[in-house]
Amino acid sequence: MFVRRLAITALLTVGIIVPAMAQKNELSGIVGGTIISDQGIRSGALTGGTLRFGKGTTLEANYARRLLDARFFSVSAEVPFVLTPDEDWHTSANPFGDYRSYFVTPAARVNAFPDLGVSPWVSVGGGVGHFSATALKTANTTGILEIGAGLDVKLIKKFSLRGEVRDFWSGVPQLNIDTGKSRQHNYLVGGGVVWHF
Repeated sequence: MFVRRLAITALLTVGIIVPAMAQKNELSGIVGGTIISDQGIRSGALTGGTLRFGKGTTLEANYARRLLDARFFSVSAEVPFVLTPDEDWHTSANPFGDYRSYFVTPAARVNAFPDLGVSPWVSVGGGVGHFSATALKTANTTGILEIGAGLDVKLIKKFSLRGEVRDFWSGVPQLNIDTGKSRQHNYLVGGGVVWHF
């Protein structure tokens, strides 16, 4: 009974509030790739070798709410959720490693000329990320700093195309390899569609 009342209340709330918000919200879906620099191995049996990363396919879902409208710019709060389901890595001793990563980084985004056909933007935020390597039975959670830039191009009234580059500066995944690094850059380059509502 409680669950039913909660569901009805949630639907009524969304039905009343969302139309009143008049396209101050947006939901985007992005598909791209993650690029991670190679890292030198500092100690152990593989000293002098290199830890290399593949170019993992990355998916991003992003909700944003416009908070401020000025004549030439707008400010939005956004929450990107980024999933890389299979990031390959290898060394000379392990040619077939992989891991999964999830990043959630609430951010502030500033769009220039938000109501014109082309709108460049920058984003800065921070949050958490989680890495898990199933074969190694290792997992770790880390803080993340996100910095991004992109371009939105309007298609029709409620839809835009988006191209973006984001740097998720995170801790390193636990791969049982000593590279001497405690942080790494995870560059997402991608594109997708934005729905304004």
